[in-house]
Amino acid sequence: MAGGGAPAKVEEPTPHPPKDQLLGISYCITSPPPWPEAILLGFQHFLVMLGTSVLIPAALVPQMGGGNEEKAKVIQTLLFVAGINTLNQTLFGTRLPAVIGGSYTFVAPTISIILAGRYNNIGDPIVRFKRTMRGIQGALIVASTLQIVLGFSGLWRNVVRFLSPLSAVPLVALVGFGLYELGFPGVAKCIEIGLPELILLVIFSQYIPHAIHSVRHVFDRFAVIFAVAIVWIYAHLLTVGGAYNDSPPRTQATCRTDRAGLIDGAPWVRIPYPFQWGSPSFDAGEAFAMMMATFVALVESTGGFIAISRYASATYVPPSIQSRGIGWQGIGILISGLFGTATGSSVSIENAGLLGLTRVGSRRVVQIAAGFMIFFSILGKFGAVFASIPGSIFAAIYCLLFAYVGSVGLSFLQFCNLNSFRTKFILGFSIFLGLSIPQYFNEYTAIKGYGPVHTDQRWFNDLVNVPFQSEAFVAVLVAYVLDNTLHRRDGAVRKDRGKHWWDRFRSFKGDSRSEEFYSLPFNLNKYFPSV
Repeated sequence: MAGGGAPAKVEEPTPHPPKDQLLGISYCITSPPPWPEAILLGFQHFLVMLGTSVLIPAALVPQMGGGNEEKAKVIQTLLFVAGINTLNQTLFGTRLPAVIGGSYTFVAPTISIILAGRYNNIGDPIVRFKRTMRGIQGALIVASTLQIVLGFSGLWRNVVRFLSPLSAVPLVALVGFGLYELGFPGVAKCIEIGLPELILLVIFSQYIPHAIHSVRHVFDRFAVIFAVAIVWIYAHLLTVGGAYNDSPPRTQATCRTDRAGLIDGAPWVRIPYPFQWGSPSFDAGEAFAMMMATFVALVESTGGFIAISRYASATYVPPSIQSRGIGWQGIGILISGLFGTATGSSVSIENAGLLGLTRVGSRRVVQIAAGFMIFFSILGKFGAVFASIPGSIFAAIYCLLFAYVGSVGLSFLQFCNLNSFRTKFILGFSIFLGLSIPQYFNEYTAIKGYGPVHTDQRWFNDLVNVPFQSEAFVAVLVAYVLDNTLHRRDGAVRKDRGKHWWDRFRSFKGDSRSEEFYSLPFNLNKYFPSV
């Protein structure tokens, strides 16, 4: 060689080292942003959770016999209860920045109660609405005991202790990816509004920050507010300009900004209160069906908590803390039953994704969002204005936020041995069945009008059909069983499944950081110690 120098040393590529805390987060769980920024971020969380809070009552209340006034009151109640439950979870539950809102998991057993024969003969639609609501309340109150008992007794802690990074991947990934039917299909219902929203969201959150290189992170941190404001104005101009005057009723209901009827139906000021629809009624079969939905919501929320802990730049949630959070979520379902929200409560997956989009995992931001929920639920007219945002805008937001949650689930593969055939089998088989089995149940229900299990007892049908319609539930059930039974005695398997990475978090005292992130306020750990 020229000059007689030694040949240049070729640098060997090295894999990215695993990290038990996510790096690149601007504000972690314990570090709040400045107050003006925190208030705007809290309002953005409120905007995101509005979609589910409006869509569920909008679908259920008309079937119950209610009109626009009843729909507006149920939305107000759902927002009010969501604010209370979110504060409870962030203060006394897991203490993660988790929004606790309405859940689609409870819709199937709720519809079964709506279609129950004892309500069919009621002529007055408003009386039928109130009687049906009381039946739903009774089922939710009884079903809430499942999560309360499993959570506060520590039984759920014992289940979660057997969860490894390998079995957590299908759970957390399909908690996000499994909600694909709420994404682009909703965008396509009003493509001229939904598609611009989706494109603007990607531009504001991904392209503009890299083009401008701003230190303040304005566009990526507030991408949802910018995109919603622009497209909402555009949708309103289309409505006022008469673009939908001759459109079919379904198109008008999806695209117009003045078709919801919520603003006229909402009172100026109203504070929701327990038993506002009357005393709850109880039916054993309906309570059992709702209890199964509660168990499915428990499993899905466990995946939600794990995803949120990652985006809050916290360590893995110790099993005792997850169990405590599930107990408080059970109290949230009890409150939903007492107030009459028409659905139960669980972790809001879209808000979990928003933590990843904004890179702000601060607990204070979500507590401010809870304040907005309570404020706008009491001032009904103002809340109804935001609730009239077209559904396609929310569907576009979901496309981005659910993807963030799904991807954080895949990130736990960094702790697993991907060269192991055992890992490949459990991972692939659980995710495939997690998508395939619910697809069969949902297709069957769409074609026949009832699920594969069809008897004269509607509650028994829900007991079997509801869990197998949840992608996350099926996937983690398969992965959890296989991971804890297949070649478990093999010494190398423990490292392949990544269990050694989470050993230090098996107990609350196992890692000093757990106390920083998850200890109770007001020195309550002294009276309610975590194990």
